[in-house]
Amino acid sequence: MMPMTRMLPEATYADVLALPEHVVGEIVDGELFVSPRPAPRHALAASAIGEELGPPFKRGRGGPGGWMILSEPELHLGRDVLVPDLAGWRRERMPEVPVDEAYFTLAADWVCEVLSPSTARLDRTRKLAAYARNRVGHVWFVDGLAQTLEVLRLDADTYRIVLTAAAAERVRAEPFDAIELDLAILWQR
Repeated sequence: MMPMTRMLPEATYADVLALPEHVVGEIVDGELFVSPRPAPRHALAASAIGEELGPPFKRGRGGPGGWMILSEPELHLGRDVLVPDLAGWRRERMPEVPVDEAYFTLAADWVCEVLSPSTARLDRTRKLAAYARNRVGHVWFVDGLAQTLEVLRLDADTYRIVLTAAAAERVRAEPFDAIELDLAILWQR
């Protein structure tokens, strides 16, 4: 005899909108996930990445430009509602930010997830699979506690790790390998 499984109704965007403002709501594979707002160490690392990548890639100062990089954009990709810490689109795919919408329906070319104890499992499993389904070319995992950076590149339908680095290493990390990134900046308080 098979055990009975209770099927929960698929989460909707209305469920996300009904959440309190002090949490982040995401829907992955029809399931609602609720996380606390990022802690200070998390916010510091995400902000530092945006500050380092913005001038050369978003503004073209000291780098090639050609990117739109945003903090915590809400991505509506099929039935998934995802909120990466950072996301970037090549300008040829998204020449202008669609300001009339509250979210993005175009999958990013790159996302960065700053891992925390409450989100790491979701980020590394179900959200990573959702990014692959939606053809996000690169995913970065930044771990502020371990002071590590992992760079993944989409290879067919799965991701392949193309770089791991730690502490104060200086790296050229895809897809932003036109500049050298000093990882020590990510961990500064």
